[in-house]
Amino acid sequence: MKSVMAAPMESANLSEAELERIFREHHALVFRAAYRITGNADDAEDVLQTVFLRMIKRAANAEPVENMPSFLHRAAVNAALDLVRTRQNIRNIPLDELEPVLAESAHRSPDRLQHSSEIREWLRGALARLNPRIAEMFMMRFFDGKDNPEIARLLKTTPGTVAVTLSRTRDRLEKEFRAYQGGVA
Repeated sequence: MKSVMAAPMESANLSEAELERIFREHHALVFRAAYRITGNADDAEDVLQTVFLRMIKRAANAEPVENMPSFLHRAAVNAALDLVRTRQNIRNIPLDELEPVLAESAHRSPDRLQHSSEIREWLRGALARLNPRIAEMFMMRFFDGKDNPEIARLLKTTPGTVAVTLSRTRDRLEKEFRAYQGGVA
């Protein structure tokens, strides 16, 4: 990442030293957010570099960032979703199987590990098909374990909006799975 930091700062509203400080303080947050969506360290590293390259290329007249961790988290989610969207060869896995497998211990048979991997791939694809803001809410709630008020604060909305959005998203995914399984949509 050092080579990225050495890039010219044309039209950026941050100095190179300030960008370096932001990178040092927040690179782990960006990497974790990207990894949760991509499930791959190499892809998460690509997202990390993409996010900070975009910071370098921000226009001088761009609005200042008020909440850097929230801004970078959202940028990482968006970039990771973009990356996953480019790989839309995702197989559908029934939603009923999703929750129990993701909650299981990592110590299980190779068949279960393969099945779990397929489910994780499906989930990545499902997140990529969502609106980025909705995917970010879903990820914060179900991957990061944040509660609705905290999500609302980070995304500058209300806890009620978060609750309704998450409920509708879960219903939508369940409906998609029932249709996939040949059930009533």
